[in-house]
Amino acid sequence: MKNEYISKDIESKWQKIWEENKVFKSENKVEGKKNYYTLEMFAYPSGKLHAGHLRNYTIGDAIARYKKMQGFNVLHPFGWDSFGLPAENAAIDNGAEPSVWTAKNIENMKRQLKLMGLSYDWDREIATFKKDYYKFNQQLFIDMYKKGLVYKKKSYVNWCPDCHTVLANEQVEDGKCWRHSKTDVIQKELSQWYFKITDYAQELLDGHEELKGHWPDQVLAMQKNWIGRSEGVEVEFVLEYNNKNIDIPVFTTRIDTIYGVTYIVLAPEHPLVSEIILKEKPEIKPEIDAMINEDKISREAQDKEKVGIFSGLYVKNPANGENIPLYVANYVLMDYGTGAVMAVPAHDERDFAFSKKYNIAAKAVIKAKNPEHDYDGTKTFLGKGELINSGEFNGINNIEAKDRILEKLSKDGKAKKTVNFKLHDWLISRQRYWGTPIPVIYDEEGNIYLDENLPVELPTDIDFNSGGNPLETSKSFKEVILPNGKKGRRETDTMDTFVDSSWYYLRYLDPKNDNKAFTKEDADSWMPVDQYIGGIEHAVMHLLYSRFFHKVFRDLGYLSSNEPFKNLLTQGMVLDYSFYSQNERRYLFRDEVEFIDNVPYSKKTKEELVTKLEKMSKSKNNGLDPETIFNEYGADATRLFALFAAPPEKELEWNMNGVMGAYRFLNRIYLMVLDTLDILTKEYDKVNLDKRNKEDENLQRKTHLTIKKVTESMEDNFHFNTAIAAIMELLNEITTFKQNVIDANNKSSESDKIFKETMMSVIIMISPFSPHISEELWQACGNANYIFEAKWPEYIEELTHTSEIKMVVQVNGKLRATLDVAANLSQDEMKEIALSNQNVKQNIEDKEIVKIICVGNKLVNIVVKQ
Repeated sequence: MKNEYISKDIESKWQKIWEENKVFKSENKVEGKKNYYTLEMFAYPSGKLHAGHLRNYTIGDAIARYKKMQGFNVLHPFGWDSFGLPAENAAIDNGAEPSVWTAKNIENMKRQLKLMGLSYDWDREIATFKKDYYKFNQQLFIDMYKKGLVYKKKSYVNWCPDCHTVLANEQVEDGKCWRHSKTDVIQKELSQWYFKITDYAQELLDGHEELKGHWPDQVLAMQKNWIGRSEGVEVEFVLEYNNKNIDIPVFTTRIDTIYGVTYIVLAPEHPLVSEIILKEKPEIKPEIDAMINEDKISREAQDKEKVGIFSGLYVKNPANGENIPLYVANYVLMDYGTGAVMAVPAHDERDFAFSKKYNIAAKAVIKAKNPEHDYDGTKTFLGKGELINSGEFNGINNIEAKDRILEKLSKDGKAKKTVNFKLHDWLISRQRYWGTPIPVIYDEEGNIYLDENLPVELPTDIDFNSGGNPLETSKSFKEVILPNGKKGRRETDTMDTFVDSSWYYLRYLDPKNDNKAFTKEDADSWMPVDQYIGGIEHAVMHLLYSRFFHKVFRDLGYLSSNEPFKNLLTQGMVLDYSFYSQNERRYLFRDEVEFIDNVPYSKKTKEELVTKLEKMSKSKNNGLDPETIFNEYGADATRLFALFAAPPEKELEWNMNGVMGAYRFLNRIYLMVLDTLDILTKEYDKVNLDKRNKEDENLQRKTHLTIKKVTESMEDNFHFNTAIAAIMELLNEITTFKQNVIDANNKSSESDKIFKETMMSVIIMISPFSPHISEELWQACGNANYIFEAKWPEYIEELTHTSEIKMVVQVNGKLRATLDVAANLSQDEMKEIALSNQNVKQNIEDKEIVKIICVGNKLVNIVVKQ
């Protein structure tokens, strides 16, 4: 053990030893141990770690190490979500093969991860761009196709002109592509492949009951809103056209307002628009196309301007037989309900805004209890009340009327009760090269054949500069001969890369198996993942898709569990304020001022700066290079700060002074061990509690209280910050004990034993956070095994209690004495001790005692007459 703490030397030493001895290799079963699976979200190999990676992986590693010490058989793997657009764009920009670019990035990031001392089982490493992984994507596609969960259809889809590919609805953010924010997403009509996630919509909602208390409420709420279940009624309005009655089904949750319908609205993508309306009025096609090309998500927004056009046609209301105008408008989507909406301007704000803009009549059908709230032509009425202008249902409460109106229309075959979801089927087609090829071949008539000769490999004869889908440039890939001898053409779309990350956690269980993605035995042994860690931004993409896949695997008989991840921890963002000016920082951290440096302060300015911060962090351009920090302070100090500075679910403000402080704390532990090796390397008998002196007892009590606090903090949603704070507090007690007992030679026969017990506990408890220095100190103290294999310390409840406490004595509420007394005194004994104190005696002398109040066993208040 060197005479000074040099983090770089210690860390490189132990990283080499751990790797050479495969210390973190895991087995699927270990006799007598319960399995525990901890996992951080899949990593994209961008080529360089950032501070968000550092925090995420450190959290997972601390959990894995802690659970290992608690006696679990821990699985802690790592791999690469390595398909995707950035690799393809890099190939286009740099003339490099995507596989070469990706492998190089993986190599560098893996090197950086090892610098962190993470306890990954690298024998289980996976990379989705390798054919031994993506062939199972193809097998799953085939299995789902045969089960009826995959289909192809022509529809309007989200198209990013910048990426030259389609996007699922979940991948459109504020009308922009999720990968960047510079280009508006448009709508394009294409024939695309879909997974039928909607078949599992209700079960995805119901599954939240199993996850409550284990997943953040915010994530469950986001998924619930995205799935968007609503109960309502499908009503048939009738269009008379060319002497035929054409039913137009309309979904509504407000059947009680059907008598107030004054127009019907179709989505611009509705089949009737192209089949009838545009044939009758071809001149409105530019307006229809403009609506279609608007972003679907923004079209749903309440504050989005409502744009529409009259079709020239009328439809019949099934409730009262009235003919009402038929419009096409941007605020109705084909993907929700039936793509047709009955408009009631008097009782719906969007309909009201549209009707005002286009001078459409409105009719109130609900009367408020307070006439001031009634519809008066200037505002809508959205509340409850009695029906009016509703025929036979006048005077009935509108809530009660829902069932009665439905009953009447149902008897006539004009309505039925139904459930609707906002969730759409998952669009998986991507017009890109760097993804999993879809295992489908078409013959010359367009018939579909599944290619079960897997893997269908990506070709290398690609022209990336051709524009459009690069796979279209490969004749060797596209042109095939079918088993029946006919000419065939391969599908050139590749799968959405979210397919790769939707089941990767299962591949870790048996990554070298070439015949199966995983075995049911292993899946049932490990699933669900005990602790999953990642960002909340994946709530309605990755996390929802993974839940869907897991349920599909269950129904295919591949596993038994319902959910992929038992517990979910969503870590907060890492924020770096270094790119702000001094004045900007003042805006961020002050609220109750009007001016800063003569600049008017506004909360709007602060909100803009926070947005800037979030964008900078999201784009990873936040100036934080973990490797640079490792070189200066070491990985252990960096890890310790990342876990100590904030609870894991909260935002973490990066602070280099904090990293320096973490380094100083570790240095104190190092020097403490160095200075007391003669005590720490000896073997001792068990502590004899009866032979302890007061200082021994206090240190041992603080040690067991700390073990209790640290253990409880780890079990309580992994609040590492409070655990580390408790260890820091204990180190202060150790320092005092060393000065007053060991260095002053005031030791009892048990002092050295208790000191060693305390220091061993500190070294073990700090090891999940700062593993390299802990390993060095553990070995220096004469331990033969790795600290990763040491048993987590257990506290003894009796030793957390004290035999002495501080008792406060007051006279008429004023402090007169603080006494060390036995913890188990009776009230009579407390009074006797208080009255015998010399200072108390002086303050009550010649005064009449009115009463003596004892509060617990810590306070005595003597009340006397003045």
